[in-house]
Amino acid sequence: MVKFADEALIEVRAGNGGNGCVAFRREKFVPRGGPAGGDGGKGGDVLFCIKRNLRTLAHLRYKRVFKAKNGADGQGSQKYGRDGEDVLIPLPPGSIIKDAETGEIIHEFTTETEAEVFTFLTGGKGGWGNVHFKSSTNQAPRTAYEGSLGETRKLKIELSIMADIGLVGFPNAGKSSLLEYFTNARPKIAPYPFTTKIPNLGVLRVSDEKDIIIADIPGIIEGASSGVGLGFTFLKHISRTAGLAFLIDCSDEQYLTAYNTLLYELKTYSKDLVQKRRIVLLNKIDLPGAAERAAELAQLLKKEHPLDIILPISIKKKEGMGRVQEEMEAMVERMEENAALQTETSMGYTYVNYTQSQKKSSFLDSRASCSDETHQFPGSENE
Repeated sequence: MVKFADEALIEVRAGNGGNGCVAFRREKFVPRGGPAGGDGGKGGDVLFCIKRNLRTLAHLRYKRVFKAKNGADGQGSQKYGRDGEDVLIPLPPGSIIKDAETGEIIHEFTTETEAEVFTFLTGGKGGWGNVHFKSSTNQAPRTAYEGSLGETRKLKIELSIMADIGLVGFPNAGKSSLLEYFTNARPKIAPYPFTTKIPNLGVLRVSDEKDIIIADIPGIIEGASSGVGLGFTFLKHISRTAGLAFLIDCSDEQYLTAYNTLLYELKTYSKDLVQKRRIVLLNKIDLPGAAERAAELAQLLKKEHPLDIILPISIKKKEGMGRVQEEMEAMVERMEENAALQTETSMGYTYVNYTQSQKKSSFLDSRASCSDETHQFPGSENE
């Protein structure tokens, strides 16, 4: 069984550029053929891409270092070194690349397709061979450039699951049951706390052209912000959702304080989470006394949180589930409308996708040309 992994530390290295060559043309009847040393090849790049079939970062736990190939050295007869092979690192959608030391966000994968490639590190430039240094005063130059070194970086990769609706609640509140009801997901369901130990995703099919992705994370308990329980670890997976669905077990004695406890724990983790739209689902109204508790709690929440949508439901008896789906669809539609509005009003900015076709530089740009890197290398031909 593949373990769920949402964080990984890796090291990436771009390839070094190949060294230029000092060589001279040697042919019959051509005693002074002049310089013929070729340039070194460009080092390989470090690239990232999205793979839709990946769900975790587990593959990065078994391989921590990714190296692009070095460019080959130039040779005589004006033979240029071969460019180093790039290293391509696949990531699941929703991945975030950060600098491991500073925590700076380098890139977020949100809307990219599998065809798009993000070039993170460019390989070192190849050194010039002595063929470039011939002049009227120096017919036999013994100068060549070293290839430049490729950069090495340590990165922290984080996964934030791309979902539309996030389910929040205490253990055994009915989150996994709700996910199973609306989607084809089959999370483990049992009558004991922390049955869900990793985030689960399900797809609610709205129409032939539209789906809603629902994320179920482990239950949150009081004190989660201090490290108690499992749910707090996975709260980042609902940070990009359109809204949250709070599930409250109305058969539980703590039904009156459950909402405020969940809200406090979310606020402690991130103030942005508590600003999201919320649907409050008062579950298990089919049990004795739960319907009365749900009515009492609904009255209280409508006064304290008038913007929240309060719905008494029973997942087991399938009561009120149609209204839940309607509110989820409306929540996602509002998010899409707001996103479209922000796109129209974001004037003056151009967003560039780094594709594999864009990463190729011109020939001269791929060659090192630093004047203080002049050497004659061992193995070069002498006049």
